[in-house]
Amino acid sequence: MPTTLKTRIKDEMKAAMKARDKSRLGTIRLVQAEIKRIEVDERIDVDDARLLVVLDKMCKQRRDSITQYEDAKRPELAEQERIEMVVIQEFLPQALSEAELKTIVETAITDSGAESARDMGKVMAIIKPQIQGRADMGAVSKQVKSKLA
Repeated sequence: MPTTLKTRIKDEMKAAMKARDKSRLGTIRLVQAEIKRIEVDERIDVDDARLLVVLDKMCKQRRDSITQYEDAKRPELAEQERIEMVVIQEFLPQALSEAELKTIVETAITDSGAESARDMGKVMAIIKPQIQGRADMGAVSKQVKSKLA
């Protein structure tokens, strides 16, 4: 049986504890806490697909925080967010290349029969499951919008 993402995160937490890597351990504990919160709130067992969504959201939050901290001239806080983001990204699948992303976008536009920006929802519905955790949804959205314009 292949190891689940949740199991891998638990194993990495144990390894960080043994290595006494406090920053890594803290970030993994944040991920664990978010998983637990969802499981308790929604009374479900988080699967890998849902966990990818959660990790992707956590990365997006870090990106937004980095921008805000840099705008506020707080480089030390921005650096802490970067460190957390690197740890979270370890659990996400490998990022898509520009060429792969372009192919997925073009295929989705063709498959959905989209002709204008009004059809963007259809296209994004096809794209989102394919790229979850592997690309920035905001950037992909801009790419789709420019293709449909």
